[in-house]
Amino acid sequence: MQPTLPTVVVVDDDISVRESLELLIQNEGWQPTLFESAQDFLRRSPAVVPSCLILDVNLPDLSGLDIQQRIGEEKSSIPIIFITGYGDVPTSVRAMKAGAAEFLTKPFDGEVMIRAIREAVFRSEANLKRQRVQHQLEERFASLTKREREVMDLVVKGLMNKQVGFELDISEITVKAHRGKVMEKMYATTFVDLVNMASRLGISTAR
Repeated sequence: MQPTLPTVVVVDDDISVRESLELLIQNEGWQPTLFESAQDFLRRSPAVVPSCLILDVNLPDLSGLDIQQRIGEEKSSIPIIFITGYGDVPTSVRAMKAGAAEFLTKPFDGEVMIRAIREAVFRSEANLKRQRVQHQLEERFASLTKREREVMDLVVKGLMNKQVGFELDISEITVKAHRGKVMEKMYATTFVDLVNMASRLGISTAR
């Protein structure tokens, strides 16, 4: 059964760090998930709840930066909090440029860690919401017929019904009917809504 609490994933080969973080995470009402190696973590099933990753920079198999790159290639949106025993400025700069939520040096302050986790979970919640909205939008677009997609493609470019009819060799009345179905299926209340949806779907709105 999938957890409903926000999940905080910890990847660190130091058992004392894992145990202290586990206690801190549980005390805040989050769900801890612990891994001692990068490979164990990468074999996991990604959570579908708000989550964040606390990741040691220096792991014995893969570095934290390698994992960050791997996750990025998978288009995962889980925010990463890096922890390290060394104050390595170039590494921290590289991690933050790649989108890390925070970079903390061991031993870290508990309150600072809690604050970092809370902000990362909020970011994860926003990411998941955007993903759900985008998925719904893609499902609606997939429900359009081939002709409805053709009409939508021309309409969002600003063509009038008569022009769309000329381009597709169909009557203006037929264009109106298809346009109405597009608006209905896409849940668009205005032309501007439809243009914005097209943009989020990667459909060109330029003539």
